[in-house]
Amino acid sequence: MKTPNYLAHEFKPGFKIDLHYKDLGLIMEAARALGVPLPTTAVVQELFSALRVRGRGGLDHSGVVTLLEDLAGVEVKKRG
Repeated sequence: MKTPNYLAHEFKPGFKIDLHYKDLGLIMEAARALGVPLPTTAVVQELFSALRVRGRGGLDHSGVVTLLEDLAGVEVKKRG
């Protein structure tokens, strides 16, 4: 569903990375209180944290692709 955003590098907020980060913090807090490990959620929280540090917290959550691009040294785009 977000593929057109990725290809156009359009990340106008639907649900901002900053809001996801806040929610991920609440989820991790609840999981710790219940003694439930959530390793994948922890990794996602760190990805969103890295985006915030890079000033991308106001992007739509599909903006996570920009961090993956940074890490891989590539840009997502249409072939052609």
